[in-house]
Amino acid sequence: MKQSFDLGNKVAAVTGGTRGIGKAIALGLAEAGADIALLQRSIENTAVKEEIEKLGVRCEIIQCDLDHLEQVKNAVPETIKRLGSLDILVNNAGIQRRSPAVDFSEEDWDSVLQVNLKAVWLLCQQAGRHMVPKQSGKIINIASLVSFQGGLYVPAYASAKGAVAQLTKALANEWSVHGVNVNAIVPGYIATEMNTALIDDPVRSKQILERIPAGRWGNPEDFKGTAVYLASEASNYVHGHLLAVDGGWLGR
Repeated sequence: MKQSFDLGNKVAAVTGGTRGIGKAIALGLAEAGADIALLQRSIENTAVKEEIEKLGVRCEIIQCDLDHLEQVKNAVPETIKRLGSLDILVNNAGIQRRSPAVDFSEEDWDSVLQVNLKAVWLLCQQAGRHMVPKQSGKIINIASLVSFQGGLYVPAYASAKGAVAQLTKALANEWSVHGVNVNAIVPGYIATEMNTALIDDPVRSKQILERIPAGRWGNPEDFKGTAVYLASEASNYVHGHLLAVDGGWLGR
């Protein structure tokens, strides 16, 4: 069973790996033995790279600003060039914009859809072009509770994350037969920087906490095991699944 979760000799690329859920996932995959490519906007931020290398695996920083299409399209080929392969892709990075729908700006809409959906699609496509011919690979997208629900004041985010869920299923339908697993993790309410506004709102924070059966907000470390499972041989027959890590929120 330990061998089923072993990621030794695997290469994983992770977006948004410098903080929050992405950092925890990158560290979790490294702890399971994978070499890591951090696809990040700033190549000067080396803190997570150094932390990963202390685990005894390789780590490369690949410049990938998700607002710049050429960097997005180059990220997978550059990962393969520098680390020799790509076995696991984690599309974690995302942005949030909050506003009543009647006031939501076109600029904010375009920014959210670019980072949270188009970049995810392009990275999946690039990964698929490498994984499908070699008949193996794991793609893990990060969806959201608003992949199922509409949310409040987040029309662009809800639209993008709903589409990420459908993209995950669509790619799984095509690529499962080629040995490529495409799944998504669905975070619940997690104590990260993206949710600072909710955490700091005493009314909303109390309402949210009262609905979570686990009785607490999640934390980034809650995603390590889930990511390793979906990246490993243990999940070889799991395709097109949206795995909620939400403290029981969706079952309430």
